[in-house]
Amino acid sequence: MVPTIGVLQEIDLGPLLPHKMSEFVIGIVLMLIIFVIMWKVVVPAFEKMYAERSDKIEGGMQRAAAAEAKAEAALADYNDQLDAAREEAARIREDAKNQSATILAEARDKAQKDASRILESGRVQLEAERTHLVHQLRGQVGGMATELAGKIVGESLSDDERAKRTVDRFLADLESAGQTR
Repeated sequence: MVPTIGVLQEIDLGPLLPHKMSEFVIGIVLMLIIFVIMWKVVVPAFEKMYAERSDKIEGGMQRAAAAEAKAEAALADYNDQLDAAREEAARIREDAKNQSATILAEARDKAQKDASRILESGRVQLEAERTHLVHQLRGQVGGMATELAGKIVGESLSDDERAKRTVDRFLADLESAGQTR
């Protein structure tokens, strides 16, 4: 029979029941040694690994939060730039409308001035041509009138001074007759 110690008498451990008390003491001492080794070596290694993982996870979360904040800031900046670009485009369109209206008004004014200048130039040219034609016709009518008057009067009107007076009187009578009509 195997000697038993107080509490162990009641519990049947079967093949685990130590045969000698020294086995029991050695088992407790070994268990304490393993516990101390675990407490001094393994637990700090686990704690260190746990702390590293926590730091990695928290660092990852902080980096993700920083990246998210950066992305939000970039989005806000992008939206601000987009709004500024839209405002700039609207301002450019408005400036283009104003410039086109100004250019159109200037072109109209220039065209009107050019048309007035061309009309005035045409009037001056027509007046010059009219004056030239009237002078030319007076000369021709005067020559024909002198010749006709010479035939009617029966006297030669070759004297230039007398012929000129006669022609001038004849033309003045023609003009006054033309105006009374």
